[in-house]
Amino acid sequence: MELEARLAKNSQNSSKPPSSDQPGTRPPKVRRGKRRKRGGQPGHAARFAADPERVDHVQQYRPPTCEHCSADLAKGELTGSVVNHWVYELPEIRPIVTDHQCLDVQCPKCGLVTRAELPAGVPTGQYGPTVQAMTGLIRGELQQSVRQTSAVMTEVLHVPMSTGMVAKTQDQVSRALAPPFQEALEHAQRDDRAHADETGWREDKKKAWLWVSVTALVTVFLVHTRRNASAAKALLGQAFAGILTTDRWASYNWVAAERRQLCWSHLTRDFKSFLDYGAKAKLLGERLLAERRKLFRLWHCVRDGTMTRAELQLATRPVRRRILALLEEGEGLSIAKVSGMCREMLKLQAALFTFIDVERVDPTNNAAERAIRFAVLMRKGCFGSDSAKGSRFVERFLTARQTLRTQKRDLYEFLKDACAAALHGTPTPSLLPAHLRTGLRTAVAA
Repeated sequence: MELEARLAKNSQNSSKPPSSDQPGTRPPKVRRGKRRKRGGQPGHAARFAADPERVDHVQQYRPPTCEHCSADLAKGELTGSVVNHWVYELPEIRPIVTDHQCLDVQCPKCGLVTRAELPAGVPTGQYGPTVQAMTGLIRGELQQSVRQTSAVMTEVLHVPMSTGMVAKTQDQVSRALAPPFQEALEHAQRDDRAHADETGWREDKKKAWLWVSVTALVTVFLVHTRRNASAAKALLGQAFAGILTTDRWASYNWVAAERRQLCWSHLTRDFKSFLDYGAKAKLLGERLLAERRKLFRLWHCVRDGTMTRAELQLATRPVRRRILALLEEGEGLSIAKVSGMCREMLKLQAALFTFIDVERVDPTNNAAERAIRFAVLMRKGCFGSDSAKGSRFVERFLTARQTLRTQKRDLYEFLKDACAAALHGTPTPSLLPAHLRTGLRTAVAA
């Protein structure tokens, strides 16, 4: 039975990814509403519409003859109606190169020669903030290798850059992002609601883990060599006092169960896995899934505004009691896998229904799962980091990227501002919204 259950595992009843499903595995059923036609929907703004201030040239065309009677329209009156057709062209990309010449001057008195020094604000290297930001964007957002980044910078943007200089410039971007990253991390550790998750990573060809914490305003990533409680505390903070939504991984058990919410997407998969362990376990799994459906029908009423939270708490009491009773029943089964999972869930029963009792708590960990998906794709392409410096770039870049996307801010502009601040020693840009920024902050080295 145990072997049959292991063979039946797939992405719908375990933590296995969909890519590992056997051929013929049916995808999960998705409830669909009224199917929309493909293409633009009614009221959809044209994707190619150009800002009038960004239009460089205007060409106007008028019809020569009437399409109905073929009359000459040379003197016809314009109606004022215009059909716009925007065409985009890229200009020849030519970088702005400034030759900073440090002159030698001979002293008329003693005859010694003195050479001028570069003034403050001039990069000691060959690349200014815009080139640094573009390099970071190609490496991080576009997930290009060092060699591919070198090719794009040299052949497309006409900025000569060897593979070694790509790595050096990436490190400069990483150091520029260090202060905003630290500020975002500290803000996330003070937040009263957080989602957390982790995925495998590699650092210097050794096993590591990429952790993520998602809050309302910032998303923070952290590369750590361990997948234990100390790593979770490094991400969330030793004094984390908010409500944490996660799966059942033991590294989060240092947070009191009363301040946690277990992900019901993971619990649903566990209940589905019971179906493969014999008749008794199958009946248990089916009953748990039925109660889960009742629970979420009621939860959706609150989410949609058709039921108050007090009404939800009252209506879900019998459902909650039945779920706990079923878990206790499962704990007594002779099937080790099923009884073990039920026992673990009962130990964390205080974390099962937090979303019902507390405002602003989601019943699933989908926020963290979505946030970490881009990093998983990045890992598949780069296989991790070659060094601790590379890991620092990954966690800082991903933090900036995901946080700025949440706030609908421009990533490239932020990278340019951060690199310019690091160069000039001016206050660094913040990943926090304007109303939460903590005054002036000076750029510091990582």
